[in-house]
Amino acid sequence: MDIHDFATFLEVSRTRHFGQAARNLCITQSTVSARIRQLEQQLGTPLFIRERNNIQLTPAGEKMLGYAEMITTAWNRARQEVGITQAGKLPLSIGGIVSLWDILLQQWIQQLHQQHNELALQGETHGNEVLIRRILNNTLDIAVVFDAPQNDTLVVHEIAVIKLMMVASRPGSAADNLLENYILVDWGTSFLTRHARELPEQPTPTLRIGQGRIALDFILNCGGSAYLAEQMVQPYLDTGRLHRIEDAPVIERSAYALYNTQNEKSELIEQLLEEW
Repeated sequence: MDIHDFATFLEVSRTRHFGQAARNLCITQSTVSARIRQLEQQLGTPLFIRERNNIQLTPAGEKMLGYAEMITTAWNRARQEVGITQAGKLPLSIGGIVSLWDILLQQWIQQLHQQHNELALQGETHGNEVLIRRILNNTLDIAVVFDAPQNDTLVVHEIAVIKLMMVASRPGSAADNLLENYILVDWGTSFLTRHARELPEQPTPTLRIGQGRIALDFILNCGGSAYLAEQMVQPYLDTGRLHRIEDAPVIERSAYALYNTQNEKSELIEQLLEEW
């Protein structure tokens, strides 16, 4: 099997289009088809249901997705780590959901760079499910998430409590600001549950988004309101560009860092997390 076959399979599964996958990979569509066909022949089963303008994964393709991701990630990491090791650096990969990069991880990775020049750092952004899967298969060293799973092979550290507060481009009550350009930021399941309980009369939001940074930019440029992390909005509160909505409850979320106990760098990781 060729590693390029797995990478091509992942790109087709992502785009659901052979032609688009070919353009993204800078190869011909016939090469994409040949690689998928070769993979299917070696596995002895179809990976895609091919219909005009409707390419879907078969059950075997769905099962193959995780393996292909693990294989390509492990290969890319091996290539990188061999080169890094030759340069005398210790590789450390850190992954997090987008919103936590904005709030916590950018600052932490800068701190690690300044205090640990023996490390070759790699930062990654993924969804919660991918981060957990990659921690479990040891293709990622540290994951930072809101929702930490219960698993005997994982060590979980609570690293921060994030205060989410409603802010707006103009002062007023929560009820008034919910009526015009309210942006619902998805800070995870427990936030959405608490939000629905605290603000049961909330109308349909103008925008629903999974990234606080996009909501912040929208409010600063177009006006409106949203629940955003205190660290993100404090500079704008200080200058008066944004206003805290005092009658809206603060909703807290814990952020967790986790790693695999079977990771060969577990002692180093534990030390770094204790320094946080």
